[in-house]
Amino acid sequence: MELNNYKTIIFDCDGVVLNSNKVKTQAFYNTALAFGPAAAERLVKYHVERGGISRYKKFQWFIDNLNEEDLAQSKDQPNLDNLLSSYAAEVHKGLRSCQIAEGLTELREKTKDSIWLIVSGGDQAELRELFAERDIAQFFDGGIFGSPDSKEVIMSREREQGNIKSPAVFIGDSQYDYTAVESVGEIDFIFVTDWSEFDEYEQFFEEKEDLLIINSLSDLQ
Repeated sequence: MELNNYKTIIFDCDGVVLNSNKVKTQAFYNTALAFGPAAAERLVKYHVERGGISRYKKFQWFIDNLNEEDLAQSKDQPNLDNLLSSYAAEVHKGLRSCQIAEGLTELREKTKDSIWLIVSGGDQAELRELFAERDIAQFFDGGIFGSPDSKEVIMSREREQGNIKSPAVFIGDSQYDYTAVESVGEIDFIFVTDWSEFDEYEQFFEEKEDLLIINSLSDLQ
């Protein structure tokens, strides 16, 4: 697979461009802990199994599945906006100090004729601010996109608007990344292992012989 043959390269953020999966997993746990350790562990499990899905959907699931024992742990009633605000505060510091994938500048130079996009489950406004602050926003000339829109919605919309041109490839680190790409169709997929929380990826991708699996973005240079 020659990466510079693609007109469009789409990147997930967490676990691909930034080593931020563990930052966000801990933030989910800390935010939910007000409803007890058992509730927090359930949210973490749900989050890890659905890597790449927006925080809005995860916290709504969390609220919908709280039981009486969980609710008795907290003096406050569950509120989506409050949970989202607490989570954002938890991840703010971690995202500004976590590792950036090595070789990003060299990879951008190698694929200088390709359009680069971020399509993430992270909050869109937060991502744009973060990437500007960490001086990597300029690499993604096709835009930086995130929740509340899903990855399927973003990719379909950007393709319809001509911002995603074929041939295109998505570089992700979760099962959801792969199924989102499959749902949209006509986009290739590369799976990145080093920072992924998808432990069963070898079994999941076992029969997908044409799929490229790499350790990190530096492998693509």
